Amino acid sequence: MKGLWDIQDSKNRKDKGMAGETLSAMFWNAVDQRGPRVWMRQKHLGIWRSWTWNQTAEAVREVAGGLMQLGFKPGDCASILANTLVDWVWADLGVLSVGGVSNGIYPTDAASQVLYLCEDSRTTVLFVEDDEQLDKALEVRAQLPLLQKIVVFDMEGLHDLNDPDIISLDDLRALGRSYNAQHPDELMQRVAACRPEDLAILVYTSGTTGKPKGAMHLHSGLVYAVRGYNMLVPQDESDERMCFLPLCHIAERTGGEYFAMYTGAVLNFVENPDTIPENVREIAPTVFTAVPRVWEKFYSGVMIGLKEADALQRLVYGWSIGVGTQIADRVLAGQSVSAWFKIKFMLARWLALNNVRKMIGIHRSRMLVTGAAPISPDLVRWYLALGVPMLEVWGMTETCGAATGVPIDRIKPGSIGPAAEFNEVKLDPATGEIMVRGKNVFAGYLNLPEKTAETIDQDGWLHTGDVGLVDEEGFFRITDRMKDIIITAGGKNITPSELENDLKFSPYITDAVVIGDKRPYLVVIVMIDQDNVEKFAQDADVPFSNYASLTRSKEVQDLIQGVIDGVNKKFARVEQIKKFFLLDTRLSAEDEELTPTMKLKRKLVEKKYAEQIEAMYR
Repeated sequence: MKGLWDIQDSKNRKDKGMAGETLSAMFWNAVDQRGPRVWMRQKHLGIWRSWTWNQTAEAVREVAGGLMQLGFKPGDCASILANTLVDWVWADLGVLSVGGVSNGIYPTDAASQVLYLCEDSRTTVLFVEDDEQLDKALEVRAQLPLLQKIVVFDMEGLHDLNDPDIISLDDLRALGRSYNAQHPDELMQRVAACRPEDLAILVYTSGTTGKPKGAMHLHSGLVYAVRGYNMLVPQDESDERMCFLPLCHIAERTGGEYFAMYTGAVLNFVENPDTIPENVREIAPTVFTAVPRVWEKFYSGVMIGLKEADALQRLVYGWSIGVGTQIADRVLAGQSVSAWFKIKFMLARWLALNNVRKMIGIHRSRMLVTGAAPISPDLVRWYLALGVPMLEVWGMTETCGAATGVPIDRIKPGSIGPAAEFNEVKLDPATGEIMVRGKNVFAGYLNLPEKTAETIDQDGWLHTGDVGLVDEEGFFRITDRMKDIIITAGGKNITPSELENDLKFSPYITDAVVIGDKRPYLVVIVMIDQDNVEKFAQDADVPFSNYASLTRSKEVQDLIQGVIDGVNKKFARVEQIKKFFLLDTRLSAEDEELTPTMKLKRKLVEKKYAEQIEAMYR
């Protein structure tokens, strides 16, 4: 019987990862060994379609041949401007296979950002998803003299387009078939010529302060990192993964695409960001990696569903989650779980918890992995109480993803775990800044040697900008970003992320920014969860006409005040939030206040809403 106390399945998995010292060699070795096995699945128009390793190789071979026909040389850069799709992977692996540099661009980026990223990376071929993304490229094409070709994945609505510099992906593949027939050995010669020390990908930071910086990752560092990942969250060909985070972000690029290439795990692509809840229930991943925003959304969905349940259902859930919580507390304390508790937990799962897991889509999950932003420890405990271990990992673009991780047999909510076996992590004794050293650390920022020198010191230590603590067992805990620590007018040092995480644990709050540096007290700007707050308003007969009127209603203001009051009870008086302001515009990834990973940009929020902030201090 599997439960919180049974973790051997994950711990004892052997590393059967793929050989290869470059990503391109690793991919083609995987094709040779796994040929007929399914690697990727994607839902389109309601139907799931599968691609084996051989079918993937056929597409990649044709893309690579097409690039060679276009004159794409080793070391040239191609950028990909698209959502998370199978086509993205084909383009990426095609570029890498011919010795090129692959760069991802967020599909939410504006035309001006596309211009900057293509110009900075010296992009010669730009892959775009559809007519919407093509419009951005066309708007800035005249300012990109190095750009030779634009390749479009989806030509719907573009069949009458007649432009010699624009080609469909299908036509590029047709060029590739012809080129490969005439030059049957060239692709594998390019793969063999690719060296571990060659630049493989660029990952641009989200640019919360200043312009985005292009982090350079070599083949050697990427291969080293994905091999190391199997020490943190071991996987193999029997695993089902869900691919839905942006592939231009380091987490999905290395922890999704490349890690699955190494382990053979099946990658399942969601239809679009709006269908994630539906798709995860269909996929039922065995290992599920997501950002805290997703885990918070699932939790709030369950809490709202409970409000609609009858009294008996709420009673049964309450008893069942209580049993799960008792067992989770014992496991977290390192205590054994008695046979009696195991029997009670079996009953709790049968009565309620299995249904909750199926409602979310985690009923087959061996483990859940969270990263990219801090998560509330209470949320980690809740998933543990359901019977699914949640492991927090920490890293950044510059560390090629995860650099620390919580081991499955020593979970500590609120901790990011000890240093991963494949790198060193330590605190700066003077500032408490977390520093990382290892082969997974990036090669520097493109075209920015001074920024690189500021970030990586002479001894090879990467200065991350995160401040933390480490306990006697070597487990690290992030306290905040160095630039985000608040020092109040009274001289009190406060880490706003602790307050913000507790606020986001509420189903009614999506994000929050606590403010108070050099101020007499703390205030907070809150972004509400529209769906859940609308449901609250409807149930309470609160009139509203749109999102803005919803945020201004007294009942909603009182609702959020109640959440803040509850959070304040956990903190000392000087650390408590005195006033708040609700954003009256629903933000999306297209809005400048949000990063592409849907986090509020603290400095920009403080600047944009300076008037509202000042009003809270009058």
